[in-house]
Amino acid sequence: MIKLPFRVSLLLPFFSSVLIAASASAQTIYVRAGKLVDPTAGTVRSDQILRIEDSRIAAVGPYAPPPKGSIVTDWSAYTVLPGLIDMHTHLVDVEQSSNVAGPLLHSAAEIALLGAKHAQKTLNAGFTSVRDVGTFRAFGDVAVRDAIEAGWIEGPRMMVAGAYLTVPGGGGEVTGLAPDVTVPSDMRVGVVSGPAQMTVKARYLFQQRVNFLKLIATGAVLAAGTEPGAPELTEDEVRAAVDEARRNNSYATAHAHGAEGIKIALRAGVRSIEHASLIDDEGIALAKAKGAWLVMDIYNGDYINEIGARDHWPEEILRKNRDTTDLQREGFTKAVKAGVKIAYGTDAGVYPHGDNGKQFAYMVRYGMTPMQAIQSATTVAADLMQRSGDIGSVTPGQFGDLIAVKGDPLKDITVLERVSHVMKGGVVVR
Repeated sequence: MIKLPFRVSLLLPFFSSVLIAASASAQTIYVRAGKLVDPTAGTVRSDQILRIEDSRIAAVGPYAPPPKGSIVTDWSAYTVLPGLIDMHTHLVDVEQSSNVAGPLLHSAAEIALLGAKHAQKTLNAGFTSVRDVGTFRAFGDVAVRDAIEAGWIEGPRMMVAGAYLTVPGGGGEVTGLAPDVTVPSDMRVGVVSGPAQMTVKARYLFQQRVNFLKLIATGAVLAAGTEPGAPELTEDEVRAAVDEARRNNSYATAHAHGAEGIKIALRAGVRSIEHASLIDDEGIALAKAKGAWLVMDIYNGDYINEIGARDHWPEEILRKNRDTTDLQREGFTKAVKAGVKIAYGTDAGVYPHGDNGKQFAYMVRYGMTPMQAIQSATTVAADLMQRSGDIGSVTPGQFGDLIAVKGDPLKDITVLERVSHVMKGGVVVR
C-alpha cells in the first residue's frame, strides 16, 4: 500500500466523490433546464441543456435534442441552479434545546448516526456542500464526511473542523453543568491555554484529517457562563492556529461575536469570521482590507426568540440572543454596503436541519439583491471553501451538483426554501 503525503491525503475525502459518482453514473447524462441561473455571470438563461460526464459538467448551452437514446433529466418546467452551499452547519450533534446537558445524553456512535440523518435532510433541502464548523464529540464529523464520500450514506460534500479550539470554560465547551460533573475527554480535545498548546492541538487536528480549524475567539450566545462580546483567545493564540493551518495548506475560521474579538481574529489572519454579531465600522473596514469573509447567521435569532421562549430555554441564552440579533442585522447591512465578502452560513443545528434555505429571505431583507444572496451560497461560498474549481457554479469542469425549484428565485427568493429536485455528481437524489 502506497502511503500518500499528509497534505495530499487531507484532500482525498472531498475529491474521492469523483470516483464514487463515476462508478454510479459512468454514462453521459443530460439535464434540460427551463431557466438556468449562472451565479458566475450573474445571469439567467432560458431553455438550456447541460451535459454531465463522469459526475462533472462537460458542456452547457442552448437546448438542442441530445443524441437518441441519451439519459435525460427533464427539468424544463423548473429554474435550475448550482447546488447550494451552507458555510456554517453543525450536522454531527444534537439540535439546540433547553437542556444544556443535551450533548452529554448521546454516545459518540449515536451522535455519528444522528449526523447521518441530518446530512440527508440537508442534502434533500438542496445544499449539496457544507462546511461543518464543529461538533462537541471530536471527529464524529470526520467519520460522517468519510461515510458520505464512500457512498455508505447520502449527504452533502463536507469540509469539517473535527473539534472546537477554545479556552477552558469558553464558548466551545459544554458549560452550565454542576461543578462535579466530568465532561468526557472527547468533548475537550480542542481546549487550549497559550500559543504553544494551540500549535500542538491544531497540529493534532490536522493529523486526524480535518479540513480546516474552527477557533472560538469570543464567548457565545448558546454557551452558559460566557458573553458574546468578550474576547477569549489572544491574538498570539489565534495566530498560532493560523500559522499551523497554513503549514497544512488550509486556514482557520473564528467564531467571533464581539467587536474586539473580531478584530483580534482578523489581525491574526483568519480567513473568515463566523457570526460577527457586534461588528463595528472598524471591523468591517478591517475585514474588507484583509480580504476576509463574513459568515453571518441572521435568520436564527428569530427562531431562538420564538422557540426558545416557547420551550423555556435558559433566560441567559434568550437575553444574549436579544442583545445580538438586531445589532447583527445592522452590521450585515453595513457590510453589504461596504462590499465585504459575505458567504451563506446559517448555524443549522440551532434550528432544525433542512430549513437552511430560510435565511435567503433575511439576506435580501437586510440589503442583498436576490442574485447576491444566491451568489453568497454558490460562488462566494465556494471561494471561501477553496473549492471554486469544483462547486458553486454551472461552468464546465464543476461537479454535476444541481437543484431545481418552481418559480423564479430572483423575483421570490423564498422559492429556495422549497427545492423540488436535487442532483449531486450527476445522480438525482431527490
